[in-house]
Amino acid sequence: MRIVLYNPKSNAAGKRIMPFSLLAIGAVLEGRFDYEIVDGNAEADPDAALARRVASGASVVGMTVMPGPQLEDAVRRTKALRAVTPGVCVIWGGYFPTEHTEACLAQGLVDYAIRGHGESAFMELIGALALRRDPRAAPPFEGIAFRRSDGSIAKGPVPRVPNVEALPEFPFHRIDMAAYPRATFLGKRTLGYHSSYGCPFLCNFCGVVSLAQGRYTAQSPERVARNLRRYRDEWAVDAVEFYDNNFFTQEARCREISALIASLGFTWWGEGRIDTLLKFTDATWQAMTRSGLKMIFLGAESGSRETLARMDKGGTLTPEMTLELAARMRDFGVTPEFSFVLGNPPDPEADIESTLAFVKRVKEKHPEAEIILYQYTPVPVAGDLLDEASKKGFAFPTTLDEWTSSAWSEVSRRRSDQLPWIAPRQRRRIKNFERVLNAYYPTATDPSLTGWRRSILRSLSGWRYRTGIYAAPLELRALQKIFRYQRPETAGF
Repeated sequence: MRIVLYNPKSNAAGKRIMPFSLLAIGAVLEGRFDYEIVDGNAEADPDAALARRVASGASVVGMTVMPGPQLEDAVRRTKALRAVTPGVCVIWGGYFPTEHTEACLAQGLVDYAIRGHGESAFMELIGALALRRDPRAAPPFEGIAFRRSDGSIAKGPVPRVPNVEALPEFPFHRIDMAAYPRATFLGKRTLGYHSSYGCPFLCNFCGVVSLAQGRYTAQSPERVARNLRRYRDEWAVDAVEFYDNNFFTQEARCREISALIASLGFTWWGEGRIDTLLKFTDATWQAMTRSGLKMIFLGAESGSRETLARMDKGGTLTPEMTLELAARMRDFGVTPEFSFVLGNPPDPEADIESTLAFVKRVKEKHPEAEIILYQYTPVPVAGDLLDEASKKGFAFPTTLDEWTSSAWSEVSRRRSDQLPWIAPRQRRRIKNFERVLNAYYPTATDPSLTGWRRSILRSLSGWRYRTGIYAAPLELRALQKIFRYQRPETAGF
């Protein structure tokens, strides 16, 4: 049996992001099954690339799928495969099949969905197919879902997050590693790394909850350091982005990793929680900065205590903690990248105004802090936010065709103008504020913004930022278009 693992195209800018989900599946297939990884972001013609592999004998195509651009590409490629080779077995795994299993399988386009982390489930499914057993002939085993002949959906339970340290090493030899390092504000040759699975928290607006269910496991510091040394020695990497859902979960681990990689000369970025990082000692912060820590992505989410409580942010996060961490990170020379979710029900207008005012307080504490603003978009995690959105008429699509419609594509990108709880004037208010903020505090992640460009943006936006008059910033829109201003939430680093 030959298997093709396909990474759907997810970046219109053509940037290649390491396909760690497929490397993880490949690691357990290694030495047991014949497989190949195809990266849609690296292929000029993904349809032709997949068709070639199937024509040469591949009978199974597995895809990793997230909502948004990846889903759209996965649907296109699956339809193209079905048109040419209707008998090929198509298996989807990842966030989308985990959260929206019924929609994934409803049209018969996808044969099997993998729910949760897929290493063991995929291996069990492939093993059954290799022996020519019909997995649909029995109740679904853990992590597997499929459509029965009567149209009903059978789902096995989501498996526990696997012990990452016990899993095989990523098979880097299966992809063109030399093609992935890229220049970013972190370094000239930046590469991603995935050192842990899951997150121990259950925030009700976060898709990680469906996949990990509050569980977390991590590679040992020694293993992380060993692989990062390989990054430096084999591929001349000088900067690392940790793709972990919550890299900073364990202080002792972070401190030990920092000590082990300090001699490698990296700069690095990771994602963490504000309340967790506030507990880190000065010694740990010093160790992390000595090892090259430059920026941390943090979910500040809101300037409202009430909204944070509705989000189930671990029951501990407050706006004051965000301000405290901003000040502390400034002292240590680390840039926070704070994300905020605006327009949360039941009172989106009050939520927007409180958070916009709060963002300005954050900037007072740490002027270099990066600010990322999103509109609230529901995820299928039970809680107050989803309940309130449902009362406003919100419902998820039930088919893949609905999910990939133009309207839902915008929802997946958190840019929709159709969310029923946010009025058009409120959306304009957010966009106008964001334009003024980004001009007054230009991002450090865009290397094309030279000193004179920054000076012009700041001087022209100052009066708006100080007075709070954000409406119709046409002059800033024109300037940012001329300067080809990039934002990290849309263009990455």
